[in-house]
Amino acid sequence: MKYEIQGSPFPAAVCFPEDGQSVRCQRGAMAWMSPNMEMTTKGGGIGKMFGKMVTGESMFENIYTARGGQGLISFTTGVPGTIIPFELNGSNSIIAQKSSFLACDDAVNMEVSFQKKLGAGFFGGEGFIMQKFTGVGTVLLEADGSIIEYDLAPGQSMICGTGALCAMESTVQMDIETVKGLGNMLAGGEGFFNTKLTGPGHIWLQTMPVFDLAGAIAPYIPSKG
Repeated sequence: MKYEIQGSPFPAAVCFPEDGQSVRCQRGAMAWMSPNMEMTTKGGGIGKMFGKMVTGESMFENIYTARGGQGLISFTTGVPGTIIPFELNGSNSIIAQKSSFLACDDAVNMEVSFQKKLGAGFFGGEGFIMQKFTGVGTVLLEADGSIIEYDLAPGQSMICGTGALCAMESTVQMDIETVKGLGNMLAGGEGFFNTKLTGPGHIWLQTMPVFDLAGAIAPYIPSKG
């Protein structure tokens, strides 16, 4: 799928599907499109609909197909952030935070990915349930704030605060690490646990998780009454 990421700090992914080519997206993600884009809405079966629900996505997806020539369709993020494109070739896969899906080629598969380690699921800040993308084609994810990328060598680790992980290659292992020192736990402001990511594989970290953004602006929102 041809696409361009345009605009900052509120980007749009402008896609150019060929005649007959389809693009799937999260409900409400479409911002503008050419008149020859045909829309259908599907749920994808009970199993897939349940998987979308538990990952925080809408149970239904919109499918847009170009008819009679190349089309144009754009997708925008729900919060200030970054749009990250991934190219899947059938042998690689991406695991991402819940509610990060924006749009993808129709040949891309989205499924639920369960964290295998209980500790990482309970305390890692990402929860037990994440999203896994496989298949062949382009997938577009939305991240909160800016994105910083690292390529971890085998055995190399990165310690991340809660919510900092946006996406990782499926070869990366996730675990938790306890913050050392009782004083650091109680007064450090970072909580009791951090997320530990261990290579090999690429990771994408986000600078402003949406709950941090909400906490930053909450004191400036007038209370009712």
